[in-house]
Amino acid sequence: YLSIRINVKLNTNQMKKLLEKIQEQIDAFNKDAEAQVVKGNKAAGTRARKAALEISKLMKEFRKESVEAAKKAPAKK
Repeated sequence: YLSIRINVKLNTNQMKKLLEKIQEQIDAFNKDAEAQVVKGNKAAGTRARKAALEISKLMKEFRKESVEAAKKAPAKK
């Protein structure tokens, strides 16, 4: 099971909302993946795969936003 907890302090509301969306999808994935594996629920497997795809998209978006934030951040000496 995917086990990620995101506890990062970020300045922008956009990044915070993105992290919330990622966490929601991870929680949904965990719930549905467990239902598929433990209970043999095929529909839950479909939902888990959909959540996994959405997590992938959100992670790409996070990477893009993170790189942009790093460019804007002042350099540390």
